[in-house]
Amino acid sequence: MCGRFVSASPPDEIANYFDAAAPEALLEPSYNVAPTNDVYGVLQDGEVRRVDAFHWGLVPSWAKDPKVGSRMINARAETLATKNAYKPALKRRRCLIPADGFYEWKKLPGDKRKQPYFVHRPDGEPFAFAGLWEVWPGPKDAKGERTGEPLRSCTIITTTPNEVMSEIHDRMPVILPPSAWDEWLDPANDDLDTLGKLLVPAPPGVTELRAVSTQVNSVRNKGAELIDPASPDELVG
Repeated sequence: MCGRFVSASPPDEIANYFDAAAPEALLEPSYNVAPTNDVYGVLQDGEVRRVDAFHWGLVPSWAKDPKVGSRMINARAETLATKNAYKPALKRRRCLIPADGFYEWKKLPGDKRKQPYFVHRPDGEPFAFAGLWEVWPGPKDAKGERTGEPLRSCTIITTTPNEVMSEIHDRMPVILPPSAWDEWLDPANDDLDTLGKLLVPAPPGVTELRAVSTQVNSVRNKGAELIDPASPDELVG
């Protein structure tokens, strides 16, 4: 799974990297993005590729309560095409979710605690997670009319781990290479078989592990020190 990640690059740099229009809504940089936080996503809007802000945790258009999104931060690649919560978005509303890296926790034998790791690209470039997005039209009043503003939300697609990630966990985000971006973002592409072939583990060479301090365990901590290598006395076990 992917339950925490880093989004600290300036929005103009994100837009330039993905050859997209910059976002109108600017988010604070965070080294500990948590579920239900707002995050950047890249989508295709007609002829324009752009960066927008999304609520992390997919809220389907038919949901009665947006709180359902807290249980839908990740979507398994293997079941996207068969689950009603994801299939409509898989056909029409796909996105990329930029990340400077993400965190995963390794279970240690004989220890209830887990060692957190920061997973990043060796070359320092950002990841492009495969994602889906939706628009929830808002709650209904007693007359059945919609009230409030629509909510744009997203989820990160996960798959089986590559050789590097298998050392610490049995899942990882789908990381798409630039060569797949156009095909993934094209809203006119509804070939689920072709799209499904993109949702595979990333090559081992694009993921590198770094043990970090358990400070990352608290969502209140958001600073750059969270990705620093853990000192010997900060290691778990």
